Amino acid sequence: MRIVSVGELNNYIKRKFDADANLAAICIRGEISNFKHHYSGHMYMSLKDATGAIKAVMFKSSAASLKFAPKDGMSILAVGRVGVYERDGVYQLYIDTMIPDGVGALYAAYEQLKAELEEKGYFDPSHKKELPRYPEVIGVVTASTGAAVRDIINVISRRFPLCDIKVYPAKVQGIGAAESICKGIEYFNLHTKADVLIVGRGGGSIEDLWAFNEREVAMSIYNSQIPVISAVGHETDFTIADFVADMRAPTPSAAAELATPDITEIRAFLKNAGLRLTSALTSLADSKEQRLKLAMASTVMKNPMSAVDNKALYLDEITNRLLNVYTKLTDDCALRLKEASYKLGALNPVNVLQRGYSVAKTAKGVVRKKSDLRKGEDFVLTVSDGDIECIVK
Repeated sequence: MRIVSVGELNNYIKRKFDADANLAAICIRGEISNFKHHYSGHMYMSLKDATGAIKAVMFKSSAASLKFAPKDGMSILAVGRVGVYERDGVYQLYIDTMIPDGVGALYAAYEQLKAELEEKGYFDPSHKKELPRYPEVIGVVTASTGAAVRDIINVISRRFPLCDIKVYPAKVQGIGAAESICKGIEYFNLHTKADVLIVGRGGGSIEDLWAFNEREVAMSIYNSQIPVISAVGHETDFTIADFVADMRAPTPSAAAELATPDITEIRAFLKNAGLRLTSALTSLADSKEQRLKLAMASTVMKNPMSAVDNKALYLDEITNRLLNVYTKLTDDCALRLKEASYKLGALNPVNVLQRGYSVAKTAKGVVRKKSDLRKGEDFVLTVSDGDIECIVK
C-alpha cells in the first residue's frame, strides 16, 4: 500500500476533476444560500436543492458582467466548472455566469433597479416637473440618424414651427450608450437653453433598449433641471427612464406632440378670441351709447340748474323746519323755567317770613316746641327784615 501526503491526495483528486469533461462545463440549477459579496469583488455562496448542497464561487471578473444582484433564496442557473480547492480538500463550483431561474437576467436587473428607485421616491409624482405650454427651444437627445429624430423634427415643425429644435447626437444602443445619453442630458442642462428635453429612440428588443434601463440614465433624468419626456419607441412596455421622466410618450412622434401645442388650434383659438373680443367691445359700446342717450335726454342735461333749484327749495324747507323746531324748543324751555321758578319761590323760607311768620333759633338749633326753651335762656327770633335777640321770661 502506497503512503501519500494530504497535499498529494488533494492534488490527485483535483487532476481527476480537471480531466473529467462532464465537470468542465456544467449548468446547475439551485437556490442561493450563505451568499457573501467579498470586498475584493468575489462572490461566495452555496447552491442547494432538496437533496444536497455545493459550495460555489464567482470571481470578480465574471461577477462584473452580472445584470442582477444575487441574494439568498434566489433560484438560479449557474454555468461553470466543478473543481477542487486543494488547500481545504473540498470541491466547489466555479461560476462563469448565472441567470435567475425562470426569468432572463436583464428582466431581473430591470425589476431590481425599478424596485430600488421606486422605494427611494424617484417615481413620485411630486418630483415631476410641468411641461412648458409654449416652448421656445426643444432639446432632443437621440441618435442623429434614424426614424426617431426625423419623426420628432417633422412633428414639431408641423405642429409648432415657432420653436427651435436642438439635437444632441447620442449613442442609444450598445456599449457606451448609457454614458452618451447622460452626456446629452447634462449638455443641455449646463450649456444650452432648452425649455423641454425629449430623450429616446425608436423601437427594438429589450437588449436594444437596455441603455434606458441603466441606473446612470435614470439619475441623469431625475437630476435634470429641464423637464424630460421619455420617448422610447415601445407602445406596451416601460423602461426605467419612463418611470423617472416627467412625462412618458409611447413613441418619439408622440413625445413631439406632447412637447408642443398645435399651431392650427392656436390660430383657431386666436381667431375665435378675436371674434369674441370684437363682439364684446361692440356690445359694450352699444351699452355705453344707450346710457349716453338716456343721460342726454334726462332733465339734468336739458336744464342743469333745475337740480340746483330743487336743492335750494329743499334747503329752504329744511331751514324752516329747523327754525320751527328751535322756536318750539325755546318756548318749551322758557315755560318749564317759569314753572320751576314759581315752585322754587313757593318753597323759599324768606317768602314765608314775609307773610308774617318768624323762626326761633338757639345755639342748639331751630325751636320746634315750647319745651325746647328754658326760662332765662337766650334765643334769636328771625323775621323778614332781620334777627331779634330775645330771652325767655
